[in-house]
Amino acid sequence: MTADEIRKAILEILHDIAPDEDLSGLKDEVPLRDQLPLDSMDFLDIVMELRKRYRIQIPEEEYTELASMASTVKYLEPKMKDM
Repeated sequence: MTADEIRKAILEILHDIAPDEDLSGLKDEVPLRDQLPLDSMDFLDIVMELRKRYRIQIPEEEYTELASMASTVKYLEPKMKDM
């Protein structure tokens, strides 16, 4: 997957988790939690959806890599490059 495809996949997951939120104005460098009303359970839902949809295992100690859209895409690019 390309960076744009990964970003689109993350947006789809975010839409499923927070369907009433407007995701069109998300800033790539700003933490997602500062832009959306995501709690720790929502964050775990993101991790679980990545596991379910793409078979991506994210160790708990690496959850901080998923703070912003930019860091999430950068973290997932090598893991999803062959998908």
